[in-house]
Amino acid sequence: MSFKENLREAIDFRGLGQKELAYKAKISLRSIENYLRENGSIPAADTAVQIAKALGVTVEYLVDGKGLAEETVSTLDPEIQKLIRCIKKLPKNKQLIVTQNAINLAEILFQQKK
Repeated sequence: MSFKENLREAIDFRGLGQKELAYKAKISLRSIENYLRENGSIPAADTAVQIAKALGVTVEYLVDGKGLAEETVSTLDPEIQKLIRCIKKLPKNKQLIVTQNAINLAEILFQQKK
């Protein structure tokens, strides 16, 4: 995945708004918006570090989708941690299938809850 996609995923995972991330990372909202644009830029290394710290992930995760911070995983429910470990053992194409199915199921169950 691209920087933009990894950034969007980390923002969504943390449940932050763009404005809140900008504040926490001590960068402008316009910069965050630019990084999330279709053909947006990639930040300088020092800015990427600030964003990663604000999101509780590694810069490596933002750049290539690998290296999710251990403290992020350790805050999850043990069953979800187990699920993540199992998914990581699969080949990439099967990881995507399982992940998308889990997302679809969660969305269906969330809608039923309402």
